[in-house]
Amino acid sequence: MTLPAGVARPRAIIFDWDNTLVDNWGAICAALNATFRAFGKPAWTLEETKARVRQSLRDSFPGMFGERWQEARDIFYRHFGTDHLTTLEALPGAAELLAELARAGFYLGVVSNKNGTALRREADHLGWSKYFGKVVGATDAKRDKPAPDPVIMALEPAALSAESTVWFVGDTGIDMECAYAAGCVPVLVTPKEIDFSEFQAFPPKIAVPDLKRLGVLLRPL
Repeated sequence: MTLPAGVARPRAIIFDWDNTLVDNWGAICAALNATFRAFGKPAWTLEETKARVRQSLRDSFPGMFGERWQEARDIFYRHFGTDHLTTLEALPGAAELLAELARAGFYLGVVSNKNGTALRREADHLGWSKYFGKVVGATDAKRDKPAPDPVIMALEPAALSAESTVWFVGDTGIDMECAYAAGCVPVLVTPKEIDFSEFQAFPPKIAVPDLKRLGVLLRPL
């Protein structure tokens, strides 16, 4: 696999977190359903959770719970905090890829719509914090993904601007939208057939089925 025309070796690579580097959907789904129960709302299946969770909590909960969204937020985080580290799993090839990219001198960062405090706890738990210049989660920046603010923040330690020499690696349309907003190269990692309805407005410039193939693509660079 070769790079598309006009795409150069990245100076920095920013990763989404959930479903890109890790799997923590069980804890997310359980915490959401505990919150739904408290509000008399129907539960979501794991697959529904994976399909529906895109925005940060502060962007999504007001629409879901109205004026009581902060009460819902507290319930969610109380439940999420009890088991999100014990259920956290690295996706296949993630640890090896991060170690290899760090050795090769790429600047690495994380931008996620998961709460920043929980996100950094997870990175510490996996022993991955050493690979990242900055780990940015929801509420860390003025606006959350897909706004470019967290990408700009993630690049600050390297004194880099968000531009075409920065790749944004994620698994959803909101990740690709964020890449476009920040001026980065949008890189999609998904083992599934691409749903072009999700990516029509913000198509990826590079698409790979898994992290191993992403490593193969980056290794010669």
